[in-house]
Amino acid sequence: MEKYKVTSNITLKELETKVVINDAKKELKQVRKKLGKIQDTMYAHGKYAVLVCLQGMDTAGKDSLIREVFRDFNTRGIIVHSFKVPTDLELKHDYLWRHYIALPARGKFGIFNRTHYENVLVTRVHPEYILGENLPTVTKVEDVNDAFWDKRFQQINEFEQHISENGTIIFKFFLNLSKKEQKSRLLRRLEKQEKNWKFSPGDLKEREEWDLYQECYEDAINRTSKPHAPWYAIPADDKESARYLVAKIMYDTLKEYKDIEEPELDDEIKKHLEKYKEQLNNE
Repeated sequence: MEKYKVTSNITLKELETKVVINDAKKELKQVRKKLGKIQDTMYAHGKYAVLVCLQGMDTAGKDSLIREVFRDFNTRGIIVHSFKVPTDLELKHDYLWRHYIALPARGKFGIFNRTHYENVLVTRVHPEYILGENLPTVTKVEDVNDAFWDKRFQQINEFEQHISENGTIIFKFFLNLSKKEQKSRLLRRLEKQEKNWKFSPGDLKEREEWDLYQECYEDAINRTSKPHAPWYAIPADDKESARYLVAKIMYDTLKEYKDIEEPELDDEIKKHLEKYKEQLNNE
């Protein structure tokens, strides 16, 4: 699975968007059960948090991936955040605030469906959105220049380094969808009545900016894939294979944390286990 990890600069056009894995659905079922067991242990252990960041173009399959990959998790140990357009309250804080307060506690998994990277993706395609943040140094679109983006990438890297050093294991998955496959999925949303609700005319508007989005994704991935917070470019045209790859990468990584183990009972409690059992049996 290391082939999908971004360890040097990539060119998205050169990466594959479709991989078909034999029995991917069956393999996923096995891996997600193992992931569920790891999550139970991590919840009891309480020293690491896991942050899973999912990014991709519209229709890349983020929602269904969350549903299928994390199906065997105990609900008390996982929380999903889907970040939309910032609210008035969120805009009164710095752009990372709403992400920071949504971070998982130690012992839990947090899933960011769209992430803090929206602040260097959507806003880079539409720099006028930055004006809504009411920043002291930005009074016009021209102020959103290369130096602005350099600083923002630096801040994101520092944010991830900080939470990594304080016990958060970070996974960042870019679901690499082809433009052709996106067209097919958008058409399905229009053609199948039960999927109509998923369609928004805004999807077509953003599709017109496909090439610019690809440039922005490529730059963001290359600037922020670090050993403590690596990006994985996952071929997303085949949904079942993409789900399996995400689950397998997480499992292979987490099982290497040999210090994650269930806590042992206090010696004094261990000493009296038989007495406690006898007490209950004699009720």
